[in-house]
Amino acid sequence: MDTLFGFVEHSFAPLVIHFLEITGIIIIAYGSIKAIWFFILSKFDLNNHAVKLTLGEAMSLALEFKLGAEIIKTVIVRDLNELFILGFVVVLRIVLTFVIHWEIDAFNIEEDRQKIEQNRQNN
Repeated sequence: MDTLFGFVEHSFAPLVIHFLEITGIIIIAYGSIKAIWFFILSKFDLNNHAVKLTLGEAMSLALEFKLGAEIIKTVIVRDLNELFILGFVVVLRIVLTFVIHWEIDAFNIEEDRQKIEQNRQNN
């Protein structure tokens, strides 16, 4: 059993951690490029909700992958200081995820209100 745990701890866990972190980076890069493209198409309109939603959704999804990597890192923690640092990073990422989800929901609600108001004006 110790050899299996040693394999997971020293060989498999770091590979999964790196894969999850790289996936998060790729998602942020893709979402940022897409948001920049929408920003350019909107003629640099700072109130464009598509830009904000695209970037927010990309950051939210990327944070989920990065949080998964942090959780797996708990398997290979060596001392109490590392555990405290890891715990702080996990809490920070969870808070960021909730804030980003809250902002995305706020944008969606505002967008729905605007659509309802447009429908009222058209009828």
